[in-house]
Amino acid sequence: MKSVPELPPTGMDVDISKLFLDMDEITMLYTYSSLDYLLKDVRVIYLRDFELSLRPLVFISAKEGDMTSVPRWISIILSQQNVIEIHDEDQLSYIKRALNRERIAQSHMLSTIEPDFYARVNNYLQNIEDKERDSLIVSLNPFIASRLQKIAKLSASSPLIPELEEKLSIEERLLYENFYNMTSQFRKLVLKIE
Repeated sequence: MKSVPELPPTGMDVDISKLFLDMDEITMLYTYSSLDYLLKDVRVIYLRDFELSLRPLVFISAKEGDMTSVPRWISIILSQQNVIEIHDEDQLSYIKRALNRERIAQSHMLSTIEPDFYARVNNYLQNIEDKERDSLIVSLNPFIASRLQKIAKLSASSPLIPELEEKLSIEERLLYENFYNMTSQFRKLVLKIE
């Protein structure tokens, strides 16, 4: 029987298995959502001739003016180096539309957000100036409070149904299911239901 070869030291004192053990479920889902978002392709235009080879993972060969798609994590690095211009949906408009939809939604109805909404918001917040970030966070607080109130109210009365599930981010889905399970257990306990 062959033994599995040991990986060379990385210079980091991080035990990856412990990293995930220390995460609660919502943090783990948020991390997954963020990584998934960063792995999705985004359209870019090259501002100069550029070549990058990290085979077998990445190979880019582009001329100035070329438009291609690259994973978002690569686009962030290349944009910071002024190699490319990212042609993505205007994230601020996307976020403001979601905030507005939630604001005008009825008090018992959740507006629809994308499964990766919070990952997108966080990515955007990391890439803007402090003054803009502070202003957007002030706008996000009532949005989050409204959604939490609605999720708590809805989950106290019924399990998650597909029509409602499609309106929630992946983190909110887990939150809804946890609230539902806790309120069901509470109801059984205080009413002595078997």
